[in-house]
Amino acid sequence: MSSEAAPPRRRAPRRAPAERRAEIAAAARAIALADGLHAVTLRAIAARASVTPALVAHYAPAMEELVATTFAGIVGDELAELAQLVAGEAPRDALRALIETLLSGTRDDVTAVWVEAWALGRRSDPLAAAVREQMDAWARLLREVIEEGAADGSFRVEDPSAAAWQLLGMIDGLNAQALVRWGGAAERAELLLRAAEAMLGVR
Repeated sequence: MSSEAAPPRRRAPRRAPAERRAEIAAAARAIALADGLHAVTLRAIAARASVTPALVAHYAPAMEELVATTFAGIVGDELAELAQLVAGEAPRDALRALIETLLSGTRDDVTAVWVEAWALGRRSDPLAAAVREQMDAWARLLREVIEEGAADGSFRVEDPSAAAWQLLGMIDGLNAQALVRWGGAAERAELLLRAAEAMLGVR
């Protein structure tokens, strides 16, 4: 048996609490986008951030809460990006930009986070609450676009809120199907645009 002592374990450099929390949040986000929300675990975050599981537990004692905030951060950032994309656009142009961007197939990592959040949220109250809040926020963006179109005569629709929820459901469903490569990706956006035009009575 060798008499040589094991090398001392390297300790994570000391950081301010806010910096450490940000580091843990960034690690959780990267794991969720790469491997899914289910992979956001104490040990996975510790390995990603090169810290001990005990340190992660100190700054994130409730993993359910961390998963929920990770989900909200990912999809909230996408919402902010899309809201900025359509800001100032005419209602018809805004709706087309939203649908084409969301169904472009370039956001499958975020779509996968959504789909998994719906499933995991059945057994996680914090995640379920975060999912409901983000769905409300997305429906609100769509409703605002539709209301603006109804006001300027671009759309003929009696209930913008109901139309927004219908559109959101169709977008989510088509994107979920796209994850398993069902149907033709190139046609999804155009099919949904035609459905939206009929629903909204586009002139």
